[in-house]
Amino acid sequence: MAQALSTTGNERIAMGANQPPEQIIFGEIEAYYDEAKNWASDGFEIESQEQADQIDMLDKALLKASQEAEALRVEEKRPLDEQISAIQAKFNPYIQKGKGKVDLGRSVLKALLGAWRIEQQRIKDAEARKIREEAEAAERAAQEAFRQSGVADLEQREEAERMAERAAELAKQSKQADKAATTKTGLRTSYRAELTDLNAAVQHYWKTDRAEFEALVQTLAAKSVRSGAREIPGFEIKTIKEAI
Repeated sequence: MAQALSTTGNERIAMGANQPPEQIIFGEIEAYYDEAKNWASDGFEIESQEQADQIDMLDKALLKASQEAEALRVEEKRPLDEQISAIQAKFNPYIQKGKGKVDLGRSVLKALLGAWRIEQQRIKDAEARKIREEAEAAERAAQEAFRQSGVADLEQREEAERMAERAAELAKQSKQADKAATTKTGLRTSYRAELTDLNAAVQHYWKTDRAEFEALVQTLAAKSVRSGAREIPGFEIKTIKEAI
């Protein structure tokens, strides 16, 4: 069985003083890992306290080696972390998302532009609505003129034709106004759902997204169990014991 890690480091110096410390630890982890595989092969089960103690010692040796390897990893990357922190500190005042001068300045400018563009949109919408209503009224008037004009009354017929042409021109202008009001506005449309009826929402998602709904409920139950709950309606709290 592999031996536990040194507490003083003297054994490591004797084993390979010319090796980088991480390579020594990697070698120990490899040896402990191979020993763990030997214990776990061929359906082995612990039969005595002595075996349990040996396996527990091996488990603690692996844990200690991992902690020492982690400490070396942190120390090795510390200069890089310091460099990254220095770079971030240099650029953050200007380009940090949501806090840098760029985003703060743009947020002020966008507020001004937003108010202006919304007002321009309101004006365009009102103009488009006015032209659309005029076009609809002209079309109704033309249809009524055609209905009332007699076959022999050329003047009425000609007037009805002129009204129809005017209605067609207004309809064309209405389409142009609608297009102008809905393109190149400088505004972005988004939607936000606001809960107004929890029961209706639960029933809807229970039917349409049952798997995600169950996952959400399971997450809430796991949170309650971590907080100490041992009884939750609709759940059976099972006791699980694992080696530490």
